[in-house]
Amino acid sequence: MAVQVEVWTDINCPFCYLGKRRFEEALHDFPHRDQVRVVHRSFELDPTLDRGHSDAVIPYIAKKYGISEAQAAANERGIGTQAEAVGLTYRTEGRDFGSSFDMHRLLHFALAQGRQEALLDALYEANFADARPLFGDTERLVSVAVGAGFDEDRVRAVLADPDAYAEAVRADEAEAARLGARGVPFFVFDRTYGVSGAQPPEVFAQALERAWSERQPRLEVLDGADACGPDGCAVPQRD
Repeated sequence: MAVQVEVWTDINCPFCYLGKRRFEEALHDFPHRDQVRVVHRSFELDPTLDRGHSDAVIPYIAKKYGISEAQAAANERGIGTQAEAVGLTYRTEGRDFGSSFDMHRLLHFALAQGRQEALLDALYEANFADARPLFGDTERLVSVAVGAGFDEDRVRAVLADPDAYAEAVRADEAEAARLGARGVPFFVFDRTYGVSGAQPPEVFAQALERAWSERQPRLEVLDGADACGPDGCAVPQRD
């Protein structure tokens, strides 16, 4: 029976981008990786944003955390250094942010086709590695999905119907709240162990090992009574 790992993420979240790669490093070295099923769940960092919203990242970060734009830019460069260390491209300037609701709907569409990973990777690359803005532009979103191998007509049909997969997104977000997730990335192993944040690969490796070992049946033996074995049977002692 496979171990299931559920990962709550948002395309706006740089640590989700890093966390995915670090988890993948741990999974690559896990001896039972073929028996691990990974499902990505929806989490909007700011669900109040209008679907067409797009704005520059650095001023937004500065305002949100009450720091200067210079400090926000320095933070971005620091994340860029972390990304480079795990082989990811990370643009520290010129990125935008916005509503990710439609992206999450498309991720559920991709999950239904068994190709969620391909779309998630394409969205992360479009947001963090590409110079072009991503949010608030339906045509850009369609282009990213089609570039990941999805049928254009079906992608447009999902985006044109605001109810398509909307309940699935909301259900994921409600479940995240029930599980106590206050931020992302948030990894849940077999609904038993949670790992919060873009942890080092070693932490994910420990969680995988623990989830795997506890899935295997263990037999507790109560010893001490008479029994027969390869060398014969215990001989009852007479008084």
